[in-house]
Amino acid sequence: MANPTLQRQVVVSLIFLCVTDAVAETLQYSIAEEMEIGSFVGNVANDLGLDNRKLGIRKARITSESSTQYFQLNMHSGDVVIAERIDREELCGQMVPCVLYFEFRLENPVHFQRAEVQIQDINDNAPMFPKKRLVLKIHELSPIKTPFILESAQDSDVGVNAVQNYTISPNKHFRLDVHSRTDGSKYAELVLETQIDREEQQEVNLILTAIDGGLPSKSGTTEIKILVLDANDNFPQFSQLVYKVELKENSDQNVLVCKVKATDKDQGLYGEITYSFNQVSEKVLKLFKLNQSTGEITVQGSVDFEEARMHEIDMQATDGGGLSAHSKVLVEILDENDNSPEVIITSIVSPIPEDSLPGTVIAVLNVRDRDSKENGKTVCSVEGVTPFSLRSSFKNYYSLVTEISLDREKVSEYNITIIATDCGSPSLTSQETVRVQISDINDNPPLFKQNSYTIYVNENNSPSLLIGTLNAVDLDYEQNAKITYALLPNEVGEISVGSYLSINPENGNIYALQSLDYEKIRDFQAVVRATDGGSPSLSSNATLHFQVMDENDNPPIILYPIQESTSLSSDLVPRSAQADYLVTKVVAVDGDSGQNAWLSFKLLKSTDAGLFNVVEHNGEIRTTRPMTERDNRKQKLIIVVRDNGKPSLSTTTILNILLVDGFSEPYMQLPDLHKEEGKDSKLTMYLVIALALISFIFLVSVVVFFVFKVIKTRRCEKKYFSATGNFYDDSNKPNNLIDIDGTGTLSQSYRYEVCLTTDSGGSEFKFLRPLLPNFPHHNGNVEVNLGINPNSQTLSNPVDQQDSPSEDAAKIFVEKKICREEYL
Repeated sequence: MANPTLQRQVVVSLIFLCVTDAVAETLQYSIAEEMEIGSFVGNVANDLGLDNRKLGIRKARITSESSTQYFQLNMHSGDVVIAERIDREELCGQMVPCVLYFEFRLENPVHFQRAEVQIQDINDNAPMFPKKRLVLKIHELSPIKTPFILESAQDSDVGVNAVQNYTISPNKHFRLDVHSRTDGSKYAELVLETQIDREEQQEVNLILTAIDGGLPSKSGTTEIKILVLDANDNFPQFSQLVYKVELKENSDQNVLVCKVKATDKDQGLYGEITYSFNQVSEKVLKLFKLNQSTGEITVQGSVDFEEARMHEIDMQATDGGGLSAHSKVLVEILDENDNSPEVIITSIVSPIPEDSLPGTVIAVLNVRDRDSKENGKTVCSVEGVTPFSLRSSFKNYYSLVTEISLDREKVSEYNITIIATDCGSPSLTSQETVRVQISDINDNPPLFKQNSYTIYVNENNSPSLLIGTLNAVDLDYEQNAKITYALLPNEVGEISVGSYLSINPENGNIYALQSLDYEKIRDFQAVVRATDGGSPSLSSNATLHFQVMDENDNPPIILYPIQESTSLSSDLVPRSAQADYLVTKVVAVDGDSGQNAWLSFKLLKSTDAGLFNVVEHNGEIRTTRPMTERDNRKQKLIIVVRDNGKPSLSTTTILNILLVDGFSEPYMQLPDLHKEEGKDSKLTMYLVIALALISFIFLVSVVVFFVFKVIKTRRCEKKYFSATGNFYDDSNKPNNLIDIDGTGTLSQSYRYEVCLTTDSGGSEFKFLRPLLPNFPHHNGNVEVNLGINPNSQTLSNPVDQQDSPSEDAAKIFVEKKICREEYL
């Protein structure tokens, strides 16, 4: 049981060590063995100047190199206390000093501190002799002061607590001398003071006592039985008092260590010498074998430099008469490079953030080699090319740190191989693998495959129809890669894009919220934002171009002949008209586009079959033969206009034709019309002049092209004028032409006029492209309104949505002969 006084004695010392290029502080503590569990060792927080309150936050802990954790840390006070029973003799044997090591570790940031605890011996073991009785044979004629080495007592304690003295019971023949060996241990010699007469006393019995230096001291005793032998005149003599030899560790069995030699001048039995080990330890007996006849010492056990570097063997040579001599053999063990370096990972931080700065400590490791000198020196490195390197902290301690920035998206985990090589010859190598995981940070925004997408949607779609899916990719991990989709605020015309579309925030599915009408909206844009779940979040945008695909949902609308509910006008045809005479032209448009707006004309029924024919693709009505007197004066034609959609839609119109004789210039009184035109002619002239001046200043480079277009628009010369008045001034209009409807039959978006002349039999119809495709009737006039915002941008249509010929009927120049309704 440990002395309570010693248990309370704790010596704490701090030593600053200078190792390699850096100055590292090593904590040193000293405690007595056999102290009670929970006894105070030291306070690392105070010794390092740390705040006790931060120990828990920084995950403070202590670790030991041994399998048994002898110390533990109080997280509240920073005290290091004893956690397991500490027996110095069990831990270190006779090794001095006896030291236990532990590392004090902190995280956030990583910091470690090495500490050593010296275990001080207490006198808890008494000296003990291997035998209870020692037998010593002494010749009666032995010279005065002849020494006789006695077997030493063994004490598990060390230092002053080991055997320090021997005493012998009082007697008149012997005194006791105490000597020290090279390792500091004590041994006793029995020195003859007076000769013993065998005839008077055949044996002497003494008590030998071994005393240690503890306070209080402990002792052990043995009995010495001395047998007095008859005369033998000569003692054996060794050739050397001390034999010094060197022996390599790991030497094979039966290798010769040393051969001792002793001689005796006596003859016969008294001259025969026997060799023996004199009072040696059990360890020596296990390692070495002695040939008692030859004095050869050979190896019989495992010689290990790391266990003992020197062995001291006491030799005794005894002749046949019982006389003996003593010598000493010192065996120095030579170190061999038989121990590979050990790589011990003492601390590791994993995972580490990918944005860790270069120089961040990832792990702390210790490299040990039990060999000595060059064999024990080690070199440590990282295998292969990695973003990590080793930095020497202090003796045999290294920090594994980052060299460059990490990127989890490229490498999410590293298996780092640490290689340790000693400097022996040949060198030995060992390795240890450190697994380091890289934790993700939100450093990658979601990315779309394209910056913009084009999505085609058929008009008249059902609400909630899935019309497309967007998919963004985020290279980050888990929450940082969780993507949410959203539509950014935007307007289509004056309506929010959210009225037309919605997007599933989780999977990017895009749905139409309402039915789309190609005739109202042909294309629009929306912007989708993909946002990840990181903190702070990152995002990216993609532009969606929606093109509404036309369906055949609008029947053709006939612009001419005008269908009025009150009365139907008639076209006049002279009876002198020949075959292929152009009677008139059916003009129609279709609000759809592409093939859905391609129109075909067909004569469904007529008064005189075979007299008229309708050109299928342009609606021209021509005579198929010359007129005769037998032909009815009034002709009625039923014409059907059909588009090219699937299924196709059609519209039917009725055309009345009046065959007349002596038909010359038309007669029509339109005083109100001419008066109205007179009011606008002057203003129109000013507008034309202003437009010409502006064009001349800013568009000099296109003057030729402009003149060409003006000439082209006037190629009907004096026979025609524009229905809208945009190309002809009313003052220049020929007198023989009459405006059928000065106010125009179409709205501003779509207008046409009919002009008459007396010689229009062979003229052609001219068409201009309409601006808008919707044509509701209003007050007897045909108005076209496509419902397209003129400010909106129109994207290119697919191939099947090309402009139809019917849309070229925006302006019509018609040459024909008419007469008033009263003429009929």
